[in-house]
Amino acid sequence: MAQAKSKSSVKVKVQKFGTALSGMIMPNIGAIIAWGLTAAFFMWPSGWFPNKNINNLVQPMLRYLLPLLIGYTGGRMVDDERGAVAGAIGTLGVIVGTTQPMFLGAMIMGPLSAWVLKKIDNVFQDKIKSGFEMIYNNFSLGILGMIAAIFAYFIIGPVMAVGSYWAGVGVNAIIKAHLLPLANIIIEPAKVLFLNNAIGNGILVPLGIQQAAQAGKSVLFLMESNPGPGLGILIAFWLFGKGRSKSSAPGTAIIEFLGGVHEIYFPYVLMKPSLILAAIGGGVTGTFLFTLFGGGLKAAASPGSIIAILIVSAKDAYLGNIIGVLGAAIVSFLIAAVILKNDKSTGDDLAEKQAQMQAMKAESKGQSMPEAEDAHESVQSYANVKKVIFACDAGMGSSAMGASLLRDKFKKAGIKCPVTNTAVRNLKDEPGLLVITQEELADRALQKTPHAMHVSVGNFLSSPKYDTIVASFKALTQVEEKPKPKPAEEKKPGSIEGIDFGKVKEVDFIRHDQHVGTATMATSLFNDAMKKAGKTTPVKAVRINELDDDASHLVIVTPAANKNLAVRYSNIQTLVVNDLLKDKKLTEAIQNLH
Repeated sequence: MAQAKSKSSVKVKVQKFGTALSGMIMPNIGAIIAWGLTAAFFMWPSGWFPNKNINNLVQPMLRYLLPLLIGYTGGRMVDDERGAVAGAIGTLGVIVGTTQPMFLGAMIMGPLSAWVLKKIDNVFQDKIKSGFEMIYNNFSLGILGMIAAIFAYFIIGPVMAVGSYWAGVGVNAIIKAHLLPLANIIIEPAKVLFLNNAIGNGILVPLGIQQAAQAGKSVLFLMESNPGPGLGILIAFWLFGKGRSKSSAPGTAIIEFLGGVHEIYFPYVLMKPSLILAAIGGGVTGTFLFTLFGGGLKAAASPGSIIAILIVSAKDAYLGNIIGVLGAAIVSFLIAAVILKNDKSTGDDLAEKQAQMQAMKAESKGQSMPEAEDAHESVQSYANVKKVIFACDAGMGSSAMGASLLRDKFKKAGIKCPVTNTAVRNLKDEPGLLVITQEELADRALQKTPHAMHVSVGNFLSSPKYDTIVASFKALTQVEEKPKPKPAEEKKPGSIEGIDFGKVKEVDFIRHDQHVGTATMATSLFNDAMKKAGKTTPVKAVRINELDDDASHLVIVTPAANKNLAVRYSNIQTLVVNDLLKDKKLTEAIQNLH
């Protein structure tokens, strides 16, 4: 009941909306930085190294590349690859329908086009006769894309042009009236409450890109990414804090300021809620100094590191940016120092506040925290792990640090296993995968990779489970191999659905354009199982038109795919399974193959 109320709360709705907006922007931050650096270095005539030829890239990247990437990503979030293509087509209509950069338009048309396509598929896809699937898939997407582009051209484009124009006018008016710093009164508490995605990536970054396209730089990029307020608070803890919070503050400050992972200082603020005044004071001061001294960035600084800020700073804005960051750090330090010097607590409740922060992140995604940590798999379950992936919401920051920590532990223990990090939405189900994620993201990770081994942690930066994982890998070398079971009695041909295994010379999985990953994974898993069983029959993933119509082929298919297969072939042998990856019939087939 409490969870339902949480999901319906205004805060959670805003947080979920911000996560959706962030999901469209974050994967494309690299492209936004590429555009910003190209403009900073080569724009004619204001760049560091002005070049008329390279300058020809700036406007097409701004007008076409970035909005199309955002629209594609937004569509993919709604309906995978089909939605991504529909989103890109719809976005093109809003781009051509106006002369202004259409980032907000892309954030509307991308998901909208994909959503309409998904609804149409839900109505018609199950009614398509066998053999006509490709015609439906291609033409439904093409027709919907055409309609979405035309709709965007005539309706969304003009509306967004007017909206973007007045939004720009409003931002410029606020800047000229020196009222922009007041926005940090909202932004700084929002960061601690995990509303930063809604404000930063959902509003400030798109508006900042449009402002930078007109003025060559934008202070909006700095309002949420400024590391100064967090740095000041952490230095205050270092000098005037107590207990664990004092001892951990120096390392945390380095990660926050140089690494740009702002969420690492949120638990310190939660320990003493009055410290939000320090964050607000630092944020307001920083934005005021940015505007006063002409600060601004050419593109979004992500993560919010001083290194990233300096890299994408405009040519004439370095002084203003440095003064703004340092000024924010000084003011937040002074306010935090006063608060901490009068603090009577022991400073040892940092772990509790870190757990509270994780619970707040879970709430921001409409999820609930599990009551207890999940049990670890047995040592032997690590035997098939070929790769470890840390997965977080954005795919950077905390997951990157967690991956680095485990990678270092593996190195010291002499364990040779690759460790990487990614966003949960980018996880791919593949054999030999160990996924480590935060507890609030465990369900999403499991949905993405149902056949992987999963470990959830409360905090990427410090979890006892890392040592358990290392110990389990090390213990594998000490586990004696169990004797192989005796071969089962050979079954007679035709024991499974009338299949004559004596004629089978090749096992095939059908590879569809829309489901390439599933077929590839099924082939790999089945092939591994064949090798373990000492079987030599080749296993392949093939397209449906690449099969030979004879009994030497055993094709493993789902019931839906079998209908399409029956239309084309009459002599091949088929094994129909409900799940290509884990149906019990697969094991029986392996026992009968040679």
